[in-house]
Parts: sequence; structure tokens; C-alpha cells
Amino acid sequence: MRARKAMWMAGMGGALLLSLLVTLTLGSVDLPVATVWRVLWGEVTGQATAEDAVAQAIVWNLRVPRALLALLVGAALGAAGAAYQGVLRNPLADPYILGVSSGAALGAVLALLAGWPRAHLGLFAVPLAAFGGGMAALLVTLRLGAVGGRLVRETTLLAGVVVQAFLGAALTLAIAFSADRLPSVIHWLMGSLANRDPLLVAVALPYVLVPFVLLLFWARDLNVFTLGEEQAAHLGVETERRKVHILLAASLMTAAAVSVSGIIGFVGLVVPHVMRLLVGPDHRVLVPASALAGAFVLLWADTFARTALAGAELPVGAVTAALGAPFFAYLLRRGRRGM
Repeated sequence: MRARKAMWMAGMGGALLLSLLVTLTLGSVDLPVATVWRVLWGEVTGQATAEDAVAQAIVWNLRVPRALLALLVGAALGAAGAAYQGVLRNPLADPYILGVSSGAALGAVLALLAGWPRAHLGLFAVPLAAFGGGMAALLVTLRLGAVGGRLVRETTLLAGVVVQAFLGAALTLAIAFSADRLPSVIHWLMGSLANRDPLLVAVALPYVLVPFVLLLFWARDLNVFTLGEEQAAHLGVETERRKVHILLAASLMTAAAVSVSGIIGFVGLVVPHVMRLLVGPDHRVLVPASALAGAFVLLWADTFARTALAGAELPVGAVTAALGAPFFAYLLRRGRRGM
């Protein structure tokens, strides 16, 4: 069994590297794989030549930062989804169920409308506002979901729904007053990886990498949670503290991803389910497998979004929603049969 799981992980890692190389060749200007490889090798070794100047500008300055952003965001959403579903023991839980996405969206829209944050913070104004809004929404949800000092699964989910609804209403009001900035607001809400600045990748990376390592460290506790909280407590897990730790880590990853890409739904819902079927429910494997698969899915979804229409670009959030909505319907029907 271990060999089979190791084979899956190695296969997904290889598929991801191959996909990265292939997707870098695709775009408004198709480039041969050999040219892309030569540009990458030249940049890494410091041996870039003037002969490949145009290809270098396309690959290194435009496509590589965007691909890295897709890998980072997809991995964050996939791993966070596996953690949410494990700790909440709900197959429909995803990184947005606790209001993190709505909080991040509201923060970003307010930053876009206010104007002054962009004047003072420039490129980082919207991501910082989104990050702050997402984390504030999570704290409110956790506060509302606590009963007698304990974080109860059912009330936490309901609190997340309430926070989502309230922030959704506030977001609608904000959009209604957006006037001339409506296109940029709508574009951000639909999700996009068009912001290719590598600085954003560097800024978001620690907020994804550190919680991811912590989730790997707590993977055994996630396995124990599937037995029930009482059994987990009997096995020595500090259930209340660990639940909060896991939710904070997963939400931190989600908020970081949303802050640099906008709202990209269904990756955190669909990917963990598919990977659970392939590698099993052991979170020591499921969490990293969901991260790899999330990166793979979003890399190809973004490639499709930027190449499907000549001279135009689809919102990548719409692409992932088109893939994820049918799967969500399948989950609902399967759950209904199990009742």
C-alpha cells in the first residue's frame, strides 16, 4: 500500500513538472519546448543570450511568474480543502465555508474603491486588504461557533454560513457604489492570475508554506478526528486547541491565495475528494497529494483561460466553477442516497 501511495505521489510530481514545461509553451505566441527549456536554463545558469531575447521576455517575464502563482494558489486551496474536510468531517467543506473568501473579497473591494490604500501601498494594497478581511472573517466565525469555550462543528459551520451571508450583503452594497471601478471589481471577484508580478508570489509564499508544513505535522491528528472528537480526546489529542490550530492554518493559506488571485472556487472542494479516492483517507498522504493536484488543476485551468479565446482572457474562477459545479451536484446526490 505504501508503495502504491509513493507511486501516486511520484507520478503526480512528475506530471506537474511536465505540465509546467508544456504550459509555458502555450499562449498567444506558441513556443517550441526546446526554446522554453533553453530560456529557463539560461536564466537559471546566468547564460542567457541575446538570440532568445523575445522568447526570454515572454517566458521568463510573463509566463513563469503567472505559472508560479497558479501553482502556489492551487496548492494552497487543495491542501486547505483537505484540512477543512478533515477537521469539520464534512464532505462539502471547502476553503470558503467559514467566510474567509467573502471577508477577503470585501477587503479587496473596499481597497479598490477607497483608492488611498493603492496610493500608499501600491501593488500590495489589494492583497493586504484581502488578507486582513479574510482573517477578520475567520476570527468572527470562530467566535460565533464556540459554545461554552468549545468549538462545536455544527455551530461553526452555521456561523460560517451566517458570516458568508452578512459579508455577501455588504459586498453587494459595495459593488453597487463602485460606479466607474465596477469592471476592475468584477474582474477581481471572478478570480484571475493575470497579475504576474513575482513579488506577489514571494510575499504570499511564507503564508502558504508555513501553514502547509504545520498541516503535515498535524496530519496524524486529522486522521484521529475522523474517529470522532471523543475518541480523539481518548487518544491524547487536545481536540479544541488542535481544531483551532488546523482551521487557522488552512484559513491563512486560503486568505493568502485569495489575496493574490481573487475568488477561485471549487478547487478546494473537488480536488481533496478526487485525491481521497486515489490515495486513500490518510491525511499524511492526502494533504500533500491535494496540494500537488490543486497546483496541477489550477495550472491547466489558467492555461485554458488565457488561450481558449484569441485576443481575450476568461476569468479562471469561471473555468474552475464550470468544472466544480457538476461535481458539487454529484456530491449532493450521493449524500442524498446515503440518507
